[in-house]
Parts: sequence; C-alpha cells; structure tokens
Amino acid sequence: MRLLVAEDDARLADLLERSLREQGYAVDVCAEGERALYLAAVNEYDALLLDVGLPRGDGLTVSRELRRRGRRVPILMLTARDGVPDRVA
Repeated sequence: MRLLVAEDDARLADLLERSLREQGYAVDVCAEGERALYLAAVNEYDALLLDVGLPRGDGLTVSRELRRRGRRVPILMLTARDGVPDRVA
C-alpha cells in the first residue's frame, strides 16, 4: 500500500514515515500543499495523510482540488484544531 504524508512539522513527518514504513507501507513525504497536489496528481496512492495547516496550499485546499479533478483517493486530515467549524470543514 502506497501512502502520501503531507506534513510541514519535520519531526512529526519523520515519526509518521518511520512508523508507517515499519508497518510495511510505502511512504512518500512532502511539506507543502503544492507539492502534495503535484505528487497526488502524478502518482497512484492508496491514501493521503494531509496536514490541514500546510504552507503553499493547505490540506483542505489540496483535498478540494483533488476532488475537483476527479481523484477519489481516501484522505485523512491531520490537525490539532478541535473546534466544531474546523471539524465540519
């Protein structure tokens, strides 16, 4: 299973990458929304893990653009935000 992790916190991205690889996943990592959008457009991923607060295109923008382009890959949003409006978005 191939995953894309888009996380701008280097320590968290490294932890996620190592943990997922230990479980047998193939993992690509990036730190910006524009790069995540590009990688998701040119590669076939089984799932994406997107930080909501990415620079150069946040996770919500990336996911909306992928859906607009017809990409139906499952997306897990990573966020520390806990307000109801944030969860709804």
